Amino acid sequence: MKTIRLHEFGPAENLRYEEVPDPVPAAEQVLIRVEAAGVHLVDTTLRAGTGGGGPIPLPELPTIPGREVAGRVEAVGPGVDEGWIGKRVVVHLGMVPGGYAELAVAKVESLYELPDHVDAAQAVAAIGTGRTTAGILSQARLSADDVVLVTAAAGGIGSYLVQAARNVGATVIGLAGGPEKVQLVRDLGAHYAVDYKNPDWPTDLKSDLGDRAITVLLDGVGGDNGQRAFDLLGVGGRLLMFGWSGGGPIHLTTEDLMSRGLTATWAIGPKLLPHLRPLESTALEETSSGRWQAVITTFPLAEAAKAHHALETRATTGKVVLLP
Repeated sequence: MKTIRLHEFGPAENLRYEEVPDPVPAAEQVLIRVEAAGVHLVDTTLRAGTGGGGPIPLPELPTIPGREVAGRVEAVGPGVDEGWIGKRVVVHLGMVPGGYAELAVAKVESLYELPDHVDAAQAVAAIGTGRTTAGILSQARLSADDVVLVTAAAGGIGSYLVQAARNVGATVIGLAGGPEKVQLVRDLGAHYAVDYKNPDWPTDLKSDLGDRAITVLLDGVGGDNGQRAFDLLGVGGRLLMFGWSGGGPIHLTTEDLMSRGLTATWAIGPKLLPHLRPLESTALEETSSGRWQAVITTFPLAEAAKAHHALETRATTGKVVLLP
């Protein structure tokens, strides 16, 4: 089969398109003919060799990256019902990678059968990025009374959050960089689509909102724009952080919490681990119903290095997916 392998930690160019023997499913496993493989930001840090210390350890090399795949079951291992053969499925491979390939093996207990109307790329987005989004939303408890600011609103998680906040009737503000991404956020249903490349965006947004205060900040960016967004959070507001792609997490103090009556939490990580299966089910249900529609940027499998580089330089929108 054709696959992407990493032989040495480093830049995106270290990802090689190679031919390797087809994998064989072991007991309680299935073999999937991959139709779509998800690319996650953590894949880029693991590839660079800087991702150790988190919930996913650095892999032994050489390795086939990728943990989110959708496709059709081609074979089953010992002890697996042959009725799985031919079914369309999606799966998160967990701690064991292998998704950037034409074929992948997965535990049968982790599979979800896909309805015909859900395409593979949408399913891949839901099983990884969608489940994280569902975990964030379970803590945010958004309502129609909220004014919600989503940073990186054109990204994978951000685009889901905009839709989810809109679906509950909240007033939605999406922050994105550049006119194309701002238009995408507007198309997703945000009431206010803000270009963070405009240095006066906080002042302009405050003017647009009038006497309405932001009640919820959903931040995966941090850095300067995350900090400026935090400064706009109103009295009694809720801050949920899930990343700092902008250069570092938001800085806040107990004085911030006390003087403004804020609550703040790190919304991902260990607290989600015991609930991954129900969160995956929630994300797939939202996708199947049409309430969530992932924004997808695709690359051919052979161009995985380009996909990593584009993701790292913020040249993508939504979820990045490889197509074998």
